[in-house]
Amino acid sequence: MSKHSKVNLWGTHTSTVLSITLVLTMLGMLMMLEYHSYRQTHDLQEQTTFRVGLAPDIDEHAAMRIKQAIEAMPSVKHVDYISSDEAARIFTEDLGDDFVDFLGYNPLTPSFMVNLRADLLPDNHDNAISQFKHDVSQIEGVSAVEYQEKVVMELNSIYYKISWFLIFFIGLLLLLCVVLISSTIRIALYAQRDTIRTMRMVGAKVAFIARPFIRRGFFYGLLGGILASLLSIGVMWLFNNRLQLEINFNDHYVWYAGIAVVLIMVGMLISYFSTLFTVRRYVRQIDYEN
Repeated sequence: MSKHSKVNLWGTHTSTVLSITLVLTMLGMLMMLEYHSYRQTHDLQEQTTFRVGLAPDIDEHAAMRIKQAIEAMPSVKHVDYISSDEAARIFTEDLGDDFVDFLGYNPLTPSFMVNLRADLLPDNHDNAISQFKHDVSQIEGVSAVEYQEKVVMELNSIYYKISWFLIFFIGLLLLLCVVLISSTIRIALYAQRDTIRTMRMVGAKVAFIARPFIRRGFFYGLLGGILASLLSIGVMWLFNNRLQLEINFNDHYVWYAGIAVVLIMVGMLISYFSTLFTVRRYVRQIDYEN
């Protein structure tokens, strides 16, 4: 092989891997954006506090029994008990004046501040909240269940709008990945069409002809997927530092690894089928011409 041929072949390999890498990087970035929007929504939902008001004459022993009953519910993550005295102290600090001395008595009742588990939200958000309110309201000694319903509904609505928007573009980009990677593989194999013709003319079968090209396609997809994964994580790290997103990568490495595996599998599968179909197409064309 001449030096010029080697340079052309190396350039073909490089451009093919680079094209696959860039397309998969865009796909990886959208997948990470979708994942972090999902996690951010979950974190905000776990911070939503439900106030469970208790009867004014309830004693602390009965309140602790109610707390145990609430903590046993599958949708509950955390429960804090606020006594009437503690509620008065907090309200006084916020108000800046001792309203108990002014009124002559403490009108505040004991309560629980409850946070729900985000793993039940937002997919089953409304049902989880309704079930929680129903179950808690049935407990003797509970007077009310209150939360910022409008804020929760708006948060849920925003998440679904963003989520479906990103899912649509992920699907669109996945289709674009198939088209671009297939085109890139076809262009790379076009330079090898004379080799395919020679192998076919000496009687080689399609499987034998396709085998080395399929291995090469697998390598393109594998290398492109690995590089795309590294680039996607690198861009997320850069955004995290520049925009101060406060993302702790140690909390998400399992999901990042999963996204990396998906990118590698997408690259390998598309490269495999694109190579197989392209080689078969060239062989059929050669057989037709002969």
